[in-house]
Amino acid sequence: MPAPLLEAVPNFSEGKDRVKISRITDAVRAVPGVRILGLHSDPDHNRSVLTFAGEEDPVLSGAVALAKACSAELDLASQVGEHPRMGVLDVLPFVPLEGATINDAVRLARRTAEILGSLGFPVFLYGAAATASHRRDLPDVRRAGYEGVASRLEDPLWRPDYGPPRLDPRRGAVAVGAPPFLVAFNAYLDTDDVEVAQVVARQVRESGGGLPAVRALGLSVDGRAQVSMNLTDLERTPIPVALEAVRSAAAAFGASVESTELVGLAPLAAILDAARYYLGLRELESDQVLETRLYGPSDSRDSQTA
Repeated sequence: MPAPLLEAVPNFSEGKDRVKISRITDAVRAVPGVRILGLHSDPDHNRSVLTFAGEEDPVLSGAVALAKACSAELDLASQVGEHPRMGVLDVLPFVPLEGATINDAVRLARRTAEILGSLGFPVFLYGAAATASHRRDLPDVRRAGYEGVASRLEDPLWRPDYGPPRLDPRRGAVAVGAPPFLVAFNAYLDTDDVEVAQVVARQVRESGGGLPAVRALGLSVDGRAQVSMNLTDLERTPIPVALEAVRSAAAAFGASVESTELVGLAPLAAILDAARYYLGLRELESDQVLETRLYGPSDSRDSQTA
């Protein structure tokens, strides 16, 4: 049987300098056995989301190569962007793919965290890899960004799991985890009033009494108000439900959703859910998508009837 596959979806604090972004991603691309699946860079957030996958050991090597490249290329002290951040390599989540389990992702997260700690990164474990319940949720770990993390280091409850108990202002800290699979989905409003986006974000996110498994921030991006969302459980809140909640909340302020944005990758099931919702195709299945049939496993029944 094929070896289990795992995915890494690191966020690093550079979205403007294409040369630096290229050198950082090339460090991962050079690792044998690693396949880069996607890269999304946002100059306003000044942040990039890289997606790569492979078997456990190559993904571990790719993550370490990425951390070293971020440390060499980036300086957090001079980094400015709309998105909160706590380190040059800000967040490093591992997600189980085909043949893998959440326990595999936890093991990989902890192996990676130990190595990054030995390289001088203060590392905080989160998600299923967390060492304490109060550190399980990523927003709690990185609350108030670099400054917030630095202010909490004297508290024994917030000492890093690995690495030095202090922050290097140049590279900061990193959160390494095994979280549930999430989809990063942004909605741009037809207003430049960021306060509208902030109120909408508070209304739709779970912590504000909104939708379950939704995290949201209101940001100003390229002169437009953006509701930036992480959907952490698509069975509880699918993409169309989140989008309609944003539309409804924005309408109260006379605003509407002008466009949306997918950051990184989403599973085919999530895209099919959106198509079923907006096209009314209740019976739509993945085998009705041309590319799924063309590149997926052949069906002997099809060849017999063709």
